[in-house]
Amino acid sequence: NGAEIHFSDLQEAMQGLPTQYRSMPQQTLYPALIDELVNRLAVAAMARKQGLDKDPEVQRQMARAQDDALQSALFHREIGPLVSDEAVRARYDHDFAGKPGEPEVHARHILVANEADAVAIIAELQKGGDFAAVAKARSSDPGAAQGGDLGWFKKDDMLPEFADVAFALQPGQISEKPVHTRYGWHVIKVEERRTSTPPSFEQARDELRNQMVQEDIRKLVAGARAGVKIEKYNIDGSAPRPTDSAEPPAAPEK
Repeated sequence: NGAEIHFSDLQEAMQGLPTQYRSMPQQTLYPALIDELVNRLAVAAMARKQGLDKDPEVQRQMARAQDDALQSALFHREIGPLVSDEAVRARYDHDFAGKPGEPEVHARHILVANEADAVAIIAELQKGGDFAAVAKARSSDPGAAQGGDLGWFKKDDMLPEFADVAFALQPGQISEKPVHTRYGWHVIKVEERRTSTPPSFEQARDELRNQMVQEDIRKLVAGARAGVKIEKYNIDGSAPRPTDSAEPPAAPEK
């Protein structure tokens, strides 16, 4: 019906195939891809003939697809050059090169629901109780089966109230008081301490690039939002009060 399919369309379709198919010779894939693209155009033509392109929900879906394509294109054009290999290398040099690694501890913990149980456990351990055995018997944490072993971690890996105590302990020491977090009451024992080795560029490259992409997306989105007028409404459709955007919602009364 006059619609054209170009070789570039075939190449784009090929990129969407699983790896094992992309490696096949083009002359083998060509007939199947041509038929697939012809099928797509033929079915779309049938849908238009039936007026589905005028359906409000279909139009909303098409508009969303267009917005997604525009957003993706803008991200690719604006952010791609900012996360080149040279840019990632510069970020690595700034964050890691020539700097010492971060302190890490290898610790165990016992998690219980209330402070009194944690105090009793500390007393038991001070009398010579085996930490791993007590963790297996008393801890509610999923790691209880491994004696409460948390492995190695950096300070930022844990909740501040937990990390502050863990990193203040020396190998073999047990927290003298229970540590309270949103998960419950913890008794902590530090097994070892060390300073980690900074990752190589090859090890850090992908994570650094992802961090940079997310940072640049946030900046781009903030700039986009600053360039448009935004009006928000409550979930029931009513207009928010002037203070709604500045004040957090009130806590429910008990």
